[in-house]
Amino acid sequence: MKEMTAAQLKQIMQTGERVHIIDVREDEEVAFGMIPSAIHIKMGDIPERMSELDKQKTYVIICRSGVRSEHVCRYLEAHGYDVCNVIDGMLGWNGELV
Repeated sequence: MKEMTAAQLKQIMQTGERVHIIDVREDEEVAFGMIPSAIHIKMGDIPERMSELDKQKTYVIICRSGVRSEHVCRYLEAHGYDVCNVIDGMLGWNGELV
């Protein structure tokens, strides 16, 4: 499984590269802020919403600390998706929030 830190994600975003971020935290967690370009799909909703994802794209998966996102990455990888886990999650993010 591919991995990166929140700092590496921020660096990639600052280059202007298009990054497809999925935030898998719960509603009450994202209420405190989300990375601006991220889409919110709760971990428990991933199986029923996989059809919304494009297997031709790489998705960066983030949660609070990197544990749930790792599980989601393993699940999506097993279904043929290209994913990368943010190993330190939102705890490591020091960029802009919306």
